[in-house]
Amino acid sequence: MSALLELSGVNTYYGPIHILQDMALEVGEGELVCLLGGNASGKSTTLKTVLGIVRPRSGTVSFGGEDVTARPTSYRIGKGMAIVPENRRLFAPMTVLENLQMGAYLRKGDLREDFERVYSLFPRLHERRSQLAGTLSGGEQQMVAMGRALMSRPKLLLMDEPSMGLAPILVEQNFEIIKQVHDAGVSVLVVEQNANLSLAIADRGYVLQTGRIVLADKADALLANDDLKKAYLGR
Repeated sequence: MSALLELSGVNTYYGPIHILQDMALEVGEGELVCLLGGNASGKSTTLKTVLGIVRPRSGTVSFGGEDVTARPTSYRIGKGMAIVPENRRLFAPMTVLENLQMGAYLRKGDLREDFERVYSLFPRLHERRSQLAGTLSGGEQQMVAMGRALMSRPKLLLMDEPSMGLAPILVEQNFEIIKQVHDAGVSVLVVEQNANLSLAIADRGYVLQTGRIVLADKADALLANDDLKKAYLGR
């Protein structure tokens, strides 16, 4: 399986503080990979490095076989990256429909097929399409954020803490939809603290501690790992 996304020897700093240390991570074509870690482990910095919001001091970020380390965020999005950010970050004064249209701002042509795809995954959004995004419930806002990202027809969908701030039943629904998106052929990188749900749908996983990858394996092997059980699964 060829690597769609590859981080190799990445060292990222905030000023003098060394955040990511010799980071090595891959997401293959058609894979669903999760990156697990607690608070301040470097998960968000990893996503920012992937997107080009933060540039590594050394190492390379490759996407689709191309070295994009020095490329801006806009270039990477144009090449097929999309993110569902932590806390959704919707355009609150705009309608659901307008938020979804913003996800396709780099696209040209007829969007009807894309709307049908999003509405099939999230029927509630069709009902709420004329409602202001800021008036939706937390679960509905997460649906809009995912739908907005899918409107760009991404090759790689980045998910930043998709369980954050949601009721348990909505979290489970959210992960089921992530699995459906992956099953439809989209590569996915999920950054999460919820190891149980993430590994249940993932092909492979990485565990990040203080900026270093300390475990990397197939998802079922990580679920059976005693150290991971103690640290993340409460066993």
